[in-house]
Amino acid sequence: MSFSDLFDSEFQQRNKGHFASIVRIAFTDEKFSPEEKAFLDKLAVRLEISPAEYELILENPTHYPINPPYLHEQRIERLFDLARIIHVDHHLGNKQEIVLRKICIGLGFSGENVDYIVDKALKLTDKEVDLDTFVVEMQNMNK
Repeated sequence: MSFSDLFDSEFQQRNKGHFASIVRIAFTDEKFSPEEKAFLDKLAVRLEISPAEYELILENPTHYPINPPYLHEQRIERLFDLARIIHVDHHLGNKQEIVLRKICIGLGFSGENVDYIVDKALKLTDKEVDLDTFVVEMQNMNK
């Protein structure tokens, strides 16, 4: 196996684990709303999850390891990606805050600050800031 194959395989496994974690979060109320299902469909495409893998993950997301980011900056970077997907496509309509709140908690953000983090993330996403600006702004909110 070449080095690039190893990297691609690790990347795909991380995406599957990440997607399965989001499926678990979306399924916390034991059902998917049509908006959540549309979001998951879109996210699967963005994370390059095959249709067969998609169905397997939806059937049993607990078969995939949870890969929460350890470093705070990595959590912010993952939040940036997910906030952009949620906000830009507007699949979730008025439920975007609810889903992003669940994702924030799943990423390991503190329960006390989650509402503020969601609000700030969506405002920055609305302004179409780049990743570097997003990270700086999100890190500055704790100071």
